[in-house]
Amino acid sequence: MDLLAGIRVVSFNHFLAGPLGAQILADLGADVIALEPPEGAFHRNWAVANHFVGGQSVNFLSTGRNKRSLAVDLKSPGGREVVARLLQGADVVMENFRPGTMEKLGLGYETLRETNPRLIYAAAYGYGSSGPYKDRPGQDLLLQALSGLAARTGRADGPPTPVGAVVVDQHAAMIYAMAILAALFARERTGKGRLVEVNLFQAALDLQTEALTAWVNGARAASPRGPGGIASWFSGGPYGIYATKDGHLALSMSPPGVIGQALEVPELAAMSEGDAFARREDIARLVTERLPQRSTAEWLPGLEKHKVWHAPMQDYEDLQSDPQLQHLGAFITTDGATGHPVTLISHPARYDGEVPRVRLVPQPLGAQSRDILAELGFSPEEMEGMKRDGAVNWPEGPQA
Repeated sequence: MDLLAGIRVVSFNHFLAGPLGAQILADLGADVIALEPPEGAFHRNWAVANHFVGGQSVNFLSTGRNKRSLAVDLKSPGGREVVARLLQGADVVMENFRPGTMEKLGLGYETLRETNPRLIYAAAYGYGSSGPYKDRPGQDLLLQALSGLAARTGRADGPPTPVGAVVVDQHAAMIYAMAILAALFARERTGKGRLVEVNLFQAALDLQTEALTAWVNGARAASPRGPGGIASWFSGGPYGIYATKDGHLALSMSPPGVIGQALEVPELAAMSEGDAFARREDIARLVTERLPQRSTAEWLPGLEKHKVWHAPMQDYEDLQSDPQLQHLGAFITTDGATGHPVTLISHPARYDGEVPRVRLVPQPLGAQSRDILAELGFSPEEMEGMKRDGAVNWPEGPQA
């Protein structure tokens, strides 16, 4: 995929939102150079469920593909020289340190734009670059709590519930990449770079645009979470997930009367569309009582006949055999950098019917350090000297 061919991105990102945002640009063909300290970035050692694949961190595997790895010590004179040369030809700089960190390293936006006015400088923060929360740790669960997302998730008779995936980080990564692409497009018209800033707090709000817009404009409900199994505070019945005889079914936005016909419940079949919110607890109760009387498979024909929006519950073990996901090529299994097979989640969009391929599996620390240094004009002797001094690093042996 060459949509961003010729665009060089220098990524100072760590952990999830930043590296994932950079991976999106890398999938699209940008030359993304991931800078890490000689000992490796934190996310390279983050296990996820205490699990490594062929010695590689799952967090790194999920955010590291299609990037070149440069291991460099930003605090050493040699490392600073490498970075200075690298930034001269950069189109985009990405970073997600706490506010002020890059300025302390002499790599802040105002400094870099003086020598590279076309530079897009993109920063992702927990809460923004200023304000009373700017120095707080920005982490997904904390943002789910602060943003109301956890308060609005779960059952009315249960506690606030965090979403089971790091949705704030991942949504922030999409916003991060989108904002950079918009800035690059504007630069093509104006010739000017700019500062792009995103933050996890607002990404968490953006995830809740529909519900939050309803709330701030006066919509209210008796509970912050849906009653009787309803999936959200603002939804009518039976919008939710219900137990069957042998599993669970999700019932979405279909009129109560139609659902009543499909489930053969006369009281429910007699309800109007206007009852969906006003009588949602009654609807949920009737569905809860009826569905356990048959298996999931036994319910499906009737739901399909009446065109009820529904889905049987799947868990992770079901996804790789799902026929639609197989058709879309949602999972990619390939040999990892250590020779151990790894399965990656593919880029979620197609371009002229094609999915961006995996040009580089997530790379060993510093795997491209020598190549990048050579491109910057350093001689082999200079490179070896910088490695001896600890300014740069690359792997020895087979991984090299």
